[in-house]
Amino acid sequence: MANLGFIGLGAMGGRIASRLLQAGHTLTGYNRTREKAGWLLEAGMRWGESPAAVAQAADVIFSMVADTAALQAITEGPQGLLAGLGPGKIYVDMSTVSPSASRALAQRVAERGAAMLDAPVSGSTVTVEQGRLAIMVGGERTIFEQVRPILLDIGPRVNYVGPNGQAVLMKIAINLSLPIQFLAFSEGLLLAEKGGIPRETAFRVWMDSVVASPAMQYRGPFVLERPAEALFSVNMMQKDLLLAQELGREVDVPLPSVALANELLTAARALGLGREDFAVLFDVLAHMAGVTGSPRAGQNTPQADGAGEGSER
Repeated sequence: MANLGFIGLGAMGGRIASRLLQAGHTLTGYNRTREKAGWLLEAGMRWGESPAAVAQAADVIFSMVADTAALQAITEGPQGLLAGLGPGKIYVDMSTVSPSASRALAQRVAERGAAMLDAPVSGSTVTVEQGRLAIMVGGERTIFEQVRPILLDIGPRVNYVGPNGQAVLMKIAINLSLPIQFLAFSEGLLLAEKGGIPRETAFRVWMDSVVASPAMQYRGPFVLERPAEALFSVNMMQKDLLLAQELGREVDVPLPSVALANELLTAARALGLGREDFAVLFDVLAHMAGVTGSPRAGQNTPQADGAGEGSER
């Protein structure tokens, strides 16, 4: 059993931390809002007063935060994670951030005598809880081999990708397909519905067809009823698509379908749906097609225009 730390105990990070506790590891955690970590403290997690304190207390430190700016916030300054690192420590960042920012951070970690891996995940809160999360890892191979048994306590599929930054690059390359698949799914369903086939029937037939990918199998039902809690919000998905577009410009890869999906995510935010699961892309298209959108879980009446809470900017 290892002496671990975890910084960033939100919906995903908290569930990953819980799996590490369940595996028997010692865990010291930190979150900007301590109240969100109460359930983990009750489960045996120790509390660190700052990212630096967590890094000082642990041998292997994990982090999972929203974006590049949030990663900088937890690593910089006298109370930041970098300040608590030293020789022999290993830092594993599971955030989806800019690959160039991740590589630059890995260099700073190395200057302190520690080693860094980028290890973003493919999956959702549901797949974490089910123990089916997939993890991709970038960094020095020997460091990866040291941490691999711990990663397998989080999820059963752990793939080494290459040097620092390559795993977050791979994660962005994977994630860009999610809204694109869902857009095609939504377009097909709406075409069938406006042609006279009930939505539920079209959905059932689609899911029995050869085009029903695993991603659509778990997100597709949201066209019938929106989840009460977003598995992957519009705002977070758009962050990933913007990273993809930035990378596309850097390496001269055109991403036309990403550009289209990004514009429709902007439309979702304009309708006040920034915090909803990105499956509300269906509602955006439904609104454009003059069709009633999907109801939220627990609501009896569908919302035609997808009006909701103000978006995060």
